[in-house]
Amino acid sequence: MLVNLDPTVGSEIRKIRPCIVISPDEMNRHLRTLIIAPVTSRSKKYPTRIKVRINDKTGWVVIDQIRTIDKQRVMKIFGSLTESETEEIRQVIKETFVDP
Repeated sequence: MLVNLDPTVGSEIRKIRPCIVISPDEMNRHLRTLIIAPVTSRSKKYPTRIKVRINDKTGWVVIDQIRTIDKQRVMKIFGSLTESETEEIRQVIKETFVDP
């Protein structure tokens, strides 16, 4: 989905960009917020960055910049990740936040 992340502060990822919803569907149905991870087109190789394909373009899901947004920030919904990309994101989230 395309999300307006502005305004931001300091080193937070900014501007309108693709993002991946990482909050569970159950939460998304009942709350007015979503937990997202932004996607960037340029990234250094880092353990919390996962390479994905979105709309035939390569991007990096930035797990180290997870944030909660109001649904009003969502500008457009499109596409989905492959099962293997989704599983890799789940594993990195687990390794980063659950089993450090």
